[in-house]
Amino acid sequence: MYLAYDYPLLGTFWAMLWFFLWIMWFVLLFKIVFDVFRDDSLSGGGKAGWLVFVIVLPFLGVFVYLISRGKDMGRRETAQKIEQKQAFDSYVKETAGTPRSSSADELAKLSELRAHGDITPEEFQRAKELVLSRPTAPAGSTAVSGSR
Repeated sequence: MYLAYDYPLLGTFWAMLWFFLWIMWFVLLFKIVFDVFRDDSLSGGGKAGWLVFVIVLPFLGVFVYLISRGKDMGRRETAQKIEQKQAFDSYVKETAGTPRSSSADELAKLSELRAHGDITPEEFQRAKELVLSRPTAPAGSTAVSGSR
């Protein structure tokens, strides 16, 4: 009778298969533990019960958890990813601020205000000098202008 270890290549393949299965098992175990803590519908006692079940009888605990609560694991993970994306998007919007208008846009607005009589020619000159004396931001910059 020949065994897998009689052929070195098959022995290596067999060892790699077992190694991969153990890695996959630990990934699944940690996913379940994180899912237990992520679930807001479970009470503290329910979370403790599932953790004890998964730690004391790991194979049976994991399989029972996957059968009974596995369907909602994906939903909870998706909901968490959506919340993280929304939080990141709001942070980026808050941090970026409003885009700075160019000097030409500001001068056009000032010119319209003067043409409508909303500001005097002296105010127009002071505002124009202020706009022209400000350093210009590079194209695509989103720096917020200090005074308008």
